[in-house]
Amino acid sequence: MAAVAGELIDSLRPSLRARACWTPFGDREVEAERLRWFYTPTDHGGVALRELSPRQQSLAMRLLAGGLTRPAYVTACTILGLENVLDELEGWSADWGRDRGRDPGLYWLRVFGRPGDPVWGWRFGGHHLSVNLLLRGGRIAASTPSFLGADPAAAPLLGGGESRPLAATEDLARTLMTSLRPRERAQALLHPRAISDIVSGNRARVAPGDRMMHMQDLFRGPLPTPRLSALVDRIDERAESGSGYTEADHEQMALGLGGPGVAACDLTADQRNVLQTLIASYTDRSPAPVAAALRRHYAADEHLDAVHFGWAGDLDRGRPHYYRLTGPRLLAEYDNTQREANHAHSVWRDPVGDFGLDPLSAHRRQG
Repeated sequence: MAAVAGELIDSLRPSLRARACWTPFGDREVEAERLRWFYTPTDHGGVALRELSPRQQSLAMRLLAGGLTRPAYVTACTILGLENVLDELEGWSADWGRDRGRDPGLYWLRVFGRPGDPVWGWRFGGHHLSVNLLLRGGRIAASTPSFLGADPAAAPLLGGGESRPLAATEDLARTLMTSLRPRERAQALLHPRAISDIVSGNRARVAPGDRMMHMQDLFRGPLPTPRLSALVDRIDERAESGSGYTEADHEQMALGLGGPGVAACDLTADQRNVLQTLIASYTDRSPAPVAAALRRHYAADEHLDAVHFGWAGDLDRGRPHYYRLTGPRLLAEYDNTQREANHAHSVWRDPVGDFGLDPLSAHRRQG
């Protein structure tokens, strides 16, 4: 990663290099930007793919591939390409205050610190994609938050096929929920209706009591025009109206306040296997050695037993639904509610160590 990122940065002209690489690592302004991430069609910060030469674009994608398992990289590339499909779906009319509102060239890379330094990191993101890596002492120190979304979540292919980038992430959870016995299903049901977005939003840190963030708060600063601000208000109002949620419902779905769902220790062996595969569909959004270590972690009964699974909304495919996985260092959320349940969001968080902000690790380093 250090070699690829260094080659890319060194190849940039000074004006792009100043936006692509922020130093020194740990500077207050640099750190504030490192903890800022998005999944909406807003400026994610850094240098955009469309500003790079073909060779530089290849290096940026090579860096992204190094931060993900191959299945996750293929999924990320599919999500990036879906901007062309979404543009057609919206009648080529979305602009988001720029020449082209849905643009696969508007995925940004920003590096924090100098690649190869004792501590440095990078972020790659755009609409429905955010990958955040921290490296310390030549090792991966953090690979969350990690966000993958898809709009449309399902689209036709030739010969009756179907493109569903997050199919397994959705279907495994539905398989698990439908396989539960009545008692366990009642425990797993967080709410009879689906909430309209992931609850953790794009916060830098998550904590018990966090409620769903509304769309207006998910952009980099105020929208550039009153027209776009009104558009976001309408989208948010439509989503809220569709969910039928009240303030009490949002409180019920706040992180860590309501029931956590059904515990893995109450599942059958087959259901536990499904749960392990579901967890891996999130933790595999990391470099291959990290993903392998996390698969081994959740293969151990004592770690899997601490995971809870919760569901909200309908069980039928094509109907609004949401689920979450929670554990000591795990928060995974998935929702598919907007555009008549054809617009999916999924996120993987480490509530303790997102961005490498693990207080115990920091204490040990200082000690």
